Amino acid sequence: MSSHASVPTLVPRRPARLLTQNREMRAIGAWNWTLPAWAGRFPDGKTYNTCPSAGICRDVCYARHGTYTWPTVKAKHHANLRFVLDDLPGWEEAMSAELGRRKFRGTWVRIHDSGDFLSDPYLLAWLRVIRAQPETNFYAYTKEVARFRALVEPDPPANFLWVYSFGGTQDAKLDIARDRVADVFPDEEAIAAAGWHSQEASDLLAVLGPRLVGIPANRIPHFLKRLGGRTFRSWQAEVDAERHAHGRQRDGPRLVPDDTQPRPSASTGPGQVPAVRRPGRAA
Repeated sequence: MSSHASVPTLVPRRPARLLTQNREMRAIGAWNWTLPAWAGRFPDGKTYNTCPSAGICRDVCYARHGTYTWPTVKAKHHANLRFVLDDLPGWEEAMSAELGRRKFRGTWVRIHDSGDFLSDPYLLAWLRVIRAQPETNFYAYTKEVARFRALVEPDPPANFLWVYSFGGTQDAKLDIARDRVADVFPDEEAIAAAGWHSQEASDLLAVLGPRLVGIPANRIPHFLKRLGGRTFRSWQAEVDAERHAHGRQRDGPRLVPDDTQPRPSASTGPGQVPAVRRPGRAA
């Protein structure tokens, strides 16, 4: 018999509830599932990237600002992501069980009010969950164009609608003559002038209204200054053209600022980017 006592396996604490309602979702009778936005670091030092195709949107990301940065809120979103990363089958079972409750029948669930479909297995798990709950409606904004082209578009669940959002590294794959797309504009007047249709009255208009979806930018002064009167689509096109002209290629967003931007101060934690950012209401 071994003299060493067995060490119990530490099981991570799982979220008691997976789906929540913020004020905007409650107003339209919808629920949402949330992950941390873009790239970050867990308290144990492990890094993550929930938005692998994020482009300029990360520079003005609403989910890296305000209440999303509160410790209790951030801890909740970290717990959601750890559940997905550490035990995807367990997460799928838990999400299916929660959605099986009567109160979700006939309602809408927004998948990700921050974060995105970060991997093929994760997206496939969501598709199984959606198909198992035909009486619940699901919708999402996404910048994972290639992933959706391959895994969703050939055979989409009848109760799942999505909109591709500009401002990501896969913008060039979008066709505004065919795809349902969302773009962030400086204001409502700019949306109307472009002939697009605002979803300001209800987030569900992003998937139930006209195909060209306009989102008014958040009225946060330093975000508006960075936007500079552009749309996300035009801003991303500028960045892509500049990189092409200089022969700069990279597969995805860096976890540190470009050399042309200020370096983090000594007080900035490892893996953190000094600016907090938001892309309107679209993820």
